[in-house]
Amino acid sequence: MEKIRNYDELIRHGDVESRKVVLEITDRTLKKLDAYNRIKGIMSLDGDILHIGTKTWDLSQKKHIYLIGAGKACNQMAMAVDEILGDKLTKGIAIVKVSEETDQFRHTDVYVGGHPLPNKEGYRACLKILDLVDHAGPDDLFIVVISGGSSALMSCPRKGISLEDEIRTTDVMLKSGAGIYEVNAIRRHISAMNGGMLAKRIQDVGAELIGFGISDAVGNPATGDIGIPYEKYASTPMGPDKTTLEDARRVIRDYDVADRLPKSVVDYLMHVGPEGETPKAFPNNTYYLLNTLPDSCIYAKKIAEDMGIPAIILTSFLEGESNDAGTFFASIAREVQTYGNPIHPPCVILSSGETTTKILDNSTITGHGGPGQELTLSFAILAAKTKGACMLSIDSEGTDGTTPVAGGICDSTSYRTAREKGVDLYGALRGHACYEALKEIGDTVFTGNTGTNLCDFNVLYIPKAEDGNHV
Repeated sequence: MEKIRNYDELIRHGDVESRKVVLEITDRTLKKLDAYNRIKGIMSLDGDILHIGTKTWDLSQKKHIYLIGAGKACNQMAMAVDEILGDKLTKGIAIVKVSEETDQFRHTDVYVGGHPLPNKEGYRACLKILDLVDHAGPDDLFIVVISGGSSALMSCPRKGISLEDEIRTTDVMLKSGAGIYEVNAIRRHISAMNGGMLAKRIQDVGAELIGFGISDAVGNPATGDIGIPYEKYASTPMGPDKTTLEDARRVIRDYDVADRLPKSVVDYLMHVGPEGETPKAFPNNTYYLLNTLPDSCIYAKKIAEDMGIPAIILTSFLEGESNDAGTFFASIAREVQTYGNPIHPPCVILSSGETTTKILDNSTITGHGGPGQELTLSFAILAAKTKGACMLSIDSEGTDGTTPVAGGICDSTSYRTAREKGVDLYGALRGHACYEALKEIGDTVFTGNTGTNLCDFNVLYIPKAEDGNHV
C-alpha cells in the first residue's frame, strides 16, 4: 500500500477479508487521484517553451515566473510545478496543512497554515504573497495551484477585521450546521485573498495567471480531458466567486449566528456596499481542473469491478450530519445482505460529498474527531447486525477534522471490540471524541498527505450472509 500507511495494523483484527477489500480500493483510488502525477502528465518544459495540455507559452517573453499555492493537496501540486520549471521559477510560496519529510522544493518557500482554523503562519505567508503580487508587472507570469482548504490556509482578512475575528468566524460557522457553500459565502466576503481577490490583485498589476485546481465542491461534474483548459472554472482564490454578499447575509440570518460572530464581521457584511462584492469573472486567465469530487467514486467503481466485485455509486452529493449518515449506511448494508436491495452481495457501495457535525456548545466536546470518524463510529453500532459489513470514511486529503488521521474504518466486529475494551461509542459520539475511541480499538486510518483533496470518500463492502471467511 502506497497511501494507507497503517494497513498492516488495520488488517490484524476485525472482518479481515472485508477490510482488505475496502483498503485496496481506497489505496488504489488515492494513487489514481494524486495531483503530482496529474500535473506531470499534462505539463512539461522544452527549452523556453512551456507545454500544458493543449496550450504553450514562450517563457522567454516573461520577466518573472512565480508559483503560488495553497490547499490540503498543495504539497504535491506545488512540488510538480517547482520540479518542472526548475531554474525558470523566480520564486514560489506554498501554504500547506501538513509539511511532510518527503516534500522537496528548490525555489519555493513552504508555510504551514491552519486548518480548519486559520493561524498566524498562514497569515504571514499571505502578506508575503500580496507583496510579491504588488511588485509584479505585465511581463510576469503567476502559476497558481489551489485545492480545498485554501479558505482557511490562505487566511488574510480585509482591513478592519482581525485574524482573531476570522478565526472565530470560521469556528462558529463550521459548528453551525451550515453547508460548506454557506460557510464560504461568509469567509470569502471578509477576505483579502479568497473570493477571487488574489486573482483580482494579479489582474490589477497586469500579470498573467495560469491556474491548476482541484474542486471539492459538491455538485461539480466529473473531469474529462484535464489537458484542455476549463472554461467554467469557478473556485477561489484564483478564480471567480459564485457566492454573493446577499448569500452571506442570508446565512447569518438563517443560522441565527449574528450574536456569536465577531461584531466587526457582522457589521462589515451587513453594511458594506457593492465595493465589498467578490469578482465574478476572469476571462483572460487559463485554468486546468485536475479532479472534481465525483472522480473518486468513478475511479473506485472501476477498481472494484477490476477486482471482480460489483459496485454502485450511491451518491456523490452526500451532505448532512455525519452521525446520521453512518446509521444510514449501516441500514443499507443490512438491507443489501438480507434482501439484495439495491444490489446483491457481495458488493461495494461508494459515496462522496461532505458531511458535517453540528456543535453549538464547545463545552460538550470531550475529545477530538472529524466527520469521517463520526460516520464510521456511528456505522459500527448498527453494523454489528450485518456480518462482515465494513465501511471506511476518510477525508481524501489525509486529515479528518482536528486529527492527524484521514478517518476511520469499522466493521461488524467493531462494536463488540469497543465493549470488550470498555470504550463507550455512544459517549464518544455525544462528546465528539471519535478519534480517541477509534484509536483505542485500532480503527483509525492514517495516510499523511495523499496528493488530492476531494472531501469525503466512503467505501462500504457487504459480503454474502453465508460468507464464512469473516471473524
